[in-house]
Amino acid sequence: MNPIALILLAFAMSTDAFAAAIGKGASLKNPRLPDALRIGLIFGSIEAITPLIGWLIGKSASSYVEAWDHWIAFSLLVILGAHMIYEGLKPGAEDMEKPSRQSFLKLSLTAIGTSIDAMAVGVGLAFIDVNIWIAAGLIGLATTFMVTLGVMVGRVVGSVLGHRAEIFGGVTLIGVGVWILSSHL
Repeated sequence: MNPIALILLAFAMSTDAFAAAIGKGASLKNPRLPDALRIGLIFGSIEAITPLIGWLIGKSASSYVEAWDHWIAFSLLVILGAHMIYEGLKPGAEDMEKPSRQSFLKLSLTAIGTSIDAMAVGVGLAFIDVNIWIAAGLIGLATTFMVTLGVMVGRVVGSVLGHRAEIFGGVTLIGVGVWILSSHL
């Protein structure tokens, strides 16, 4: 996989977590960098693990679908991208629940919820030539960065940028899917 496409994929996978982090940051009176980094590390770690799980699932079935691998990756990314765009466009997308505290359990559950798409992407990555460890690491790093940033700016721009981040992520996922398909045809 092209390194630029891999980096774009990593940032696309982090946009839903970024949108969630804006809501988390909006609930804090004065988010401090250590708090934001803690939240970013929790999200980033979970977001790095889920594509590995998906990749293992995908590898176990790869011998059966090798001829269709690029179509599978394309389909998964387009479906996930379209879902992210839909979530970003639907009414009330900018209204996020604002928790009263940032407990590890609540942060972890939120991170798991935003990383399900990364697991599906991991399944798709099992069908193309990509180093899953690098991909998962980039996804984790991008998510750590984006969530930390999201927490820090959440109070200021949460209602304006939150749903647009998810739309951008969806468009990027679709773009990566198109790139994968076009490189195999």
